[in-house]
Amino acid sequence: MLRRLGFLTIGLFDEADPRRGHESTLEIIELGEKLGFDSAWLRHRHLQFGISSPVAVLAAATQRTSRIELGTAVTPLGWENPVRLAEDLATVDLLSGGRLNPGISVGPPMHWDRVKDALYPDTADAEDFSYARVSRFLAAVRGEPVSGFRGSEGFEEFSDRVQPHSPGLSSRLWYGGGSLRSAQWAGENGMNFLTSSVVKAEESTDFEQIQLSHVQKFRKYHPQGRVSQGLVVIPTDSASPQQITKYRAYAEKRLPRTTEPQGPARMMFAPDIVGTSEEIAERLNAHAAFQEIDEVAFALPFTFEHDDYVQILTDMARSLGPALGWKPAA
Repeated sequence: MLRRLGFLTIGLFDEADPRRGHESTLEIIELGEKLGFDSAWLRHRHLQFGISSPVAVLAAATQRTSRIELGTAVTPLGWENPVRLAEDLATVDLLSGGRLNPGISVGPPMHWDRVKDALYPDTADAEDFSYARVSRFLAAVRGEPVSGFRGSEGFEEFSDRVQPHSPGLSSRLWYGGGSLRSAQWAGENGMNFLTSSVVKAEESTDFEQIQLSHVQKFRKYHPQGRVSQGLVVIPTDSASPQQITKYRAYAEKRLPRTTEPQGPARMMFAPDIVGTSEEIAERLNAHAAFQEIDEVAFALPFTFEHDDYVQILTDMARSLGPALGWKPAA
């Protein structure tokens, strides 16, 4: 049975009117809370027309909601200073009343050669994009010293750890991984694990079996850790004929990339699932990885309209979730 139901969006906006797109995202999060969703997640989109600063948007969302958990899935840590990010996240977590679920990943920023001179003009060759960068972030969030000085200096008081400190935040940190190595690392380091619709074909080219192996690897090293699965599912129960046609065309256009590993990294993509809640529930209950988890963050398609997202979220909460055994939060 599905215990926790969440959704994920990139917060698409029009370059000519970015405020409206950001406002739409906040309205969708508010709707999610009203519908009883357990969590809402934002994805980073740097130098694109999606939310580049989820932490700022989630800070606004904390003031419009009271219950729903708020997360990032994921923040690419290569764009961030780990200590500064820890300060921002602790601040937003306190504003939310302890509802923040930061998800992160590592590796060089996308299109590294194009952006490195702007991001790190003096230190690009020295930047470390390995798991060590995550370890620095974890230490800062957990309240370990980041300075060699604590005490008074004139009229000012200084701390040797990140302030503010949010004690419960470290238990709600997630690692977004698509490989066996990342699943193991997340487990070994006490993080929760986000697995999405993109995985690396290492031991198989069967998406479901690959994702299942990642879930099992993580749980071997962190049995009590949370696992959230992110797939693109589009329920059509209350959709108009025009919407259904658009949704099916979207899924069909993306289907060819799911048939074999893509690129040098051999990435596998999960097919989008379009249909009635009953049809989607049947597909998911037969999904090898879905059978092993009780928490999801279904991804909203990137290019749809606000009204489409309202319909999809409403059907997820009122039809699909209950068909999977989920109950909306009070």
